Amino acid sequence: MARDGIVRIGGASAAWGDSLTATPQLLAVPRLDYLIYDYLAELTMAILARQRQKNPRLGYAHDFVSGVVGECLEKIAARGVKLVANAGGLNPLGCAQAIEALARERGVPLKVAAVTGDDVMQHAASLAGAPRGMLSANAYTGAAGIAHALDRGAQVVVTGRCVDSAVVLGPLVHEFGWRWNDWDRLAQGSLAGHIIECGAQATGGLFTDWEQVPGWDNIGYPVLECAPDGSFVVSKPEGTGGLVQPETVAEQILYELGDPSAYALADVVCDFRDVHVRPAGEQRVSVSGARGRAPTPELKVSVTYERDFQIEALSVIRGMQALDKAKKTAEAFLARTRRMMREKGLGDYAETRVEFLGADSLYGPRAGGAGTREVVLRIAARHASRAALEFLRKEVASAGVSMAPGTRGHFGGRPEIRPCIRHHAAFIARERVPLMIHIDGRAEPVEAAEIPTAPLASQPQPAGDAAPAPADARRVSLVELAWARSGDKGNISNIGVIARRPEYLPWIRRALTPDAVAGWFAHLMNGRRVERYELPGLGALNFMLYEALGGGGSTSLSSDPLGKSYAQILLEFPVEIPAHLVAEKVAE
Repeated sequence: MARDGIVRIGGASAAWGDSLTATPQLLAVPRLDYLIYDYLAELTMAILARQRQKNPRLGYAHDFVSGVVGECLEKIAARGVKLVANAGGLNPLGCAQAIEALARERGVPLKVAAVTGDDVMQHAASLAGAPRGMLSANAYTGAAGIAHALDRGAQVVVTGRCVDSAVVLGPLVHEFGWRWNDWDRLAQGSLAGHIIECGAQATGGLFTDWEQVPGWDNIGYPVLECAPDGSFVVSKPEGTGGLVQPETVAEQILYELGDPSAYALADVVCDFRDVHVRPAGEQRVSVSGARGRAPTPELKVSVTYERDFQIEALSVIRGMQALDKAKKTAEAFLARTRRMMREKGLGDYAETRVEFLGADSLYGPRAGGAGTREVVLRIAARHASRAALEFLRKEVASAGVSMAPGTRGHFGGRPEIRPCIRHHAAFIARERVPLMIHIDGRAEPVEAAEIPTAPLASQPQPAGDAAPAPADARRVSLVELAWARSGDKGNISNIGVIARRPEYLPWIRRALTPDAVAGWFAHLMNGRRVERYELPGLGALNFMLYEALGGGGSTSLSSDPLGKSYAQILLEFPVEIPAHLVAEKVAE
């Protein structure tokens, strides 16, 4: 901790595959204390499960070892910056040992700790709804193991499937000595982690007003300045691109959020309804107002299992009537391969999905790509038999010589058939998930704090007022009135909508009823269930669209299984507002 009592934490990774420029950039920040790395999306757990199938010694994010520690080891050691990462995935001990071996080879003293215990495969049979053929089962653990490892002097802490924000909360508990029942501080620390766990998404990445964000080639990664009372400021390294202002941070707060009154984490249930974001200087935003309460008696468990095989075949079709040609091509491929499967005694596809990329394929009845002269035909399919998918794999190239003019039959060789590794969410009593840390060649138990728990419950909140129908209505697109960010929670897409001005919010609320949003996305939803939540502190609404991602993650055949584009689709929604507000907007 710096002498000013502030802990400085840089968010260096949003996911496995994020830019390797983040670590050297953040190491240049004066008085930096920690770098944190988030690698483990649900989709990543499926990838790691497949990796471990091939080699039991793997199952962790090897890029963290070679691309982060390997490239910056000497500088990390010289600066005294500590690293906390959930890069361990399904094998945190193996990841830690690989880092230790690298440090020994380079002659750099480095104390590395691994936190284990999240692997609950020994309890797999007792998990509710446990599917057959499970490959992994990992509990979403909290920050206690990380804090304990730092207490023991670790310079690098590697975990498995902890909650994403725990990689920030652990250092804060260690530095400030927070108690495990200091709910409001734990909630603020978790909010800090939630904001920077996705890297540059908090500093202008994916921002609605993307054209206002400079310097994508050197976008700044987020830096937290955290105080002992839980308050914090979000900034970025000096001289970098990106944009840190209240609305960019607010968008990230809403990312992958469910009920804002009951955001359940392993250490605390957070209430973000009264969170405020305020300017705190140039490229600096202060964040306050998170409240917390006791966590639930159970921890969420991420289960992966193998079921079926899947394929994704791509063809490019150009020229006049490209969309019509692509549709006819898709019909021909599916009819031909179904006939071939029948002739071999194989059943029909378990599921298929046809998309016309470049022709507004996710926009359904509002698609406007009929006049396009270039379409990428995407056919995704799933089947219980690999042999059945071989027909589509081999046939896709034939379109380039036997179907529509202007067709390139495939990209980069025949498409890959891969096992479909699915995700299942379950719950387990927290006392069945004891944590261990491995440090200095020994394994040590992490003593669990005796804290109260309580069932998860949404907090009552009066709905905000919706405006009456304006007498002098003007219709504008939602994007003119709001910023928005979307993400995924399994098979649920969330869309957070933030009013650009407080006076716009009642009109947005009037237009974006749950039924209206369900209707807008009806072509993408298996049902029409939408829930709406209020966040008065941010002047925002959060929508949960259930069964909207085709299964979500690696289960989905959609080209957008993470719902990244859903906010963009909603921002075209027409909203009626009074004419004088339109005039005021134009005059700005």
